Amino acid sequence: MATFTKRENGKWQAKIRRKGQKSISKTFLLKSSAQQWAREIELNIDKGSFESTESAENAIFPDLLHKYWEEVVQYQKSANVTIYILNKWIILFNGKRMIDMTTSRFKEYKEQRLKKVKGDTIRKELLLLKRFFDYSMNEWQIHLPKGNPLNPISLPKKSKSRERRLEEGEYNILMDEAKKYGGLIADIIDFAIETGMRCGEIVKLSRKELIVKKRIIKIPDTKNGDDRVVPLSSKALSILMRQSKDNDNFFNMRVDSVSQAFRRVRKRAGLINIRMHDMRHEATSRLFEKDLQLMEVSAITGHKDLAMLKKYTHLRAEDLALKLG
Repeated sequence: MATFTKRENGKWQAKIRRKGQKSISKTFLLKSSAQQWAREIELNIDKGSFESTESAENAIFPDLLHKYWEEVVQYQKSANVTIYILNKWIILFNGKRMIDMTTSRFKEYKEQRLKKVKGDTIRKELLLLKRFFDYSMNEWQIHLPKGNPLNPISLPKKSKSRERRLEEGEYNILMDEAKKYGGLIADIIDFAIETGMRCGEIVKLSRKELIVKKRIIKIPDTKNGDDRVVPLSSKALSILMRQSKDNDNFFNMRVDSVSQAFRRVRKRAGLINIRMHDMRHEATSRLFEKDLQLMEVSAITGHKDLAMLKKYTHLRAEDLALKLG
């Protein structure tokens, strides 16, 4: 049976006691609301479909984000980017319980974010949130009465892939400013254009993976999940050879630091609508301009979505290095 008690603050507490079960209680502003809640809970108990929301009421959303980082995110390749998103949510939703994280709250979050960032960014954020709630419900048994709050929220459409290339004169302007800026950014930009490597791959390049005589370097466990051997042009090799030998990696920078440096250089250069990742597209285009074939370019850049890539298994990286010049 349910009992209803008026608290000193004027609110009503409903408490349900059943033999063999832990008592369930919840506080409401109105007695009628407490009675309605009690009827619904007792009906679900009688039908055998009742699941307590106590875990969602006690769990703090930012605390579980920390836990998600420790159990899942820190082992992912995108961890250095995802940590910034998690930290943003920890601050934004400070003190909120899991039961408070409703669909309407995230719809409002989506609308506010779309005023500041592009659809692709919020799309990634919403998908990350959806994975987090799925993990919370499945692995930690956090019961949310209406399920994953992200399920009803539509995702912004995925944008078309960027095709931004450096226009005439932009390379010289960009490199001039990068050299004035100092540090490693000029060499990293040039190396990205020469090899088509992703920024995350470049900063992890290890000296032990370089074979100078063959002009090749191995990238272990790339974004696509496989090791890749990349041929190096003479210019790319010379960039590596002039780096400081104080570290095991050629470029001692984090991905976010490279992105920040690139944005500052871009601003100083007065260039708009260009990103560090566009250097990969620039590199790919330049490889085709050197009359390399589709599968040769695919083998260098690691683009797995190009047709017939798996059939081109006889290609040797050291042979391509000679072709690069």
